[in-house]
Amino acid sequence: MRVAQLGTGEPEIAVVAGIHGDEPCGVRAVERLLDDRPSVNRPIKLIVVNEAALERRIRFVDEDLNRAFPGDPAATTHEGKLAHDLVSELEGCLAFSMHSTQSHAEPFAIVNGVTETARDIVPQLPVTAMVETSNFAEGRLFSAIDTIEVECGLQGSETAAENADRLTRAFLTAVDALPGDTVRRDLPVYRLTDVIRKDQADTYEVFVDNFTEVEPGAPFAAADGEKQIAEESFYPVLMSSNGYQDVFGYSAEKIDVLETQAVAD
Repeated sequence: MRVAQLGTGEPEIAVVAGIHGDEPCGVRAVERLLDDRPSVNRPIKLIVVNEAALERRIRFVDEDLNRAFPGDPAATTHEGKLAHDLVSELEGCLAFSMHSTQSHAEPFAIVNGVTETARDIVPQLPVTAMVETSNFAEGRLFSAIDTIEVECGLQGSETAAENADRLTRAFLTAVDALPGDTVRRDLPVYRLTDVIRKDQADTYEVFVDNFTEVEPGAPFAAADGEKQIAEESFYPVLMSSNGYQDVFGYSAEKIDVLETQAVAD
């Protein structure tokens, strides 16, 4: 784990990259900040986490780090120990954690709960949606540390790396660590409701778009040509044919739209 800092003092803000070794976009954003060394209004901690997995370009060494929190210093796995070390390093910080996906090109945010912090910060980020995942938070970083996660784009793409840089700087501006202004957006909010599992098969297909409502009776995915049909309406999130080994993604409900407040004349 590599830890660096911009500014002096004890940081209350942290930028986290490289939770997964096959998602280098956030690492690029951190390295660019370290190269640029911008003037900051408050100190920022910068962390590249799973260096062993990043070097091997694999998701993890022993287990998924983002399912291993809060970790254990006596863990027998690389990620189990690393999770404990990261939680210790992030104590007292609001963390901004960057990821990428095989399912959706446009950036979106993931939070453990729609807190006042999330309501304030996330609409200032260049994201298309906020996803609340408290029902499925076990083992993830935000189950142990106050965290805003972002999916920056398609895994391994140059666009995801560019998005990671834009998202990081928007976050740091929103928390007054970087000077400047942000743009607030109307933002739909979704809550994950269930896992959409997939059977063992040779081929998988997905027929729907993420964040687009699926009507009852519509086919949304297939394993070896065997279609899965929606029993009730839902919004697919992180749906892809090969993103996860045993699930297509998640179903969600739309619970809110955070609207930009009009400025009075």
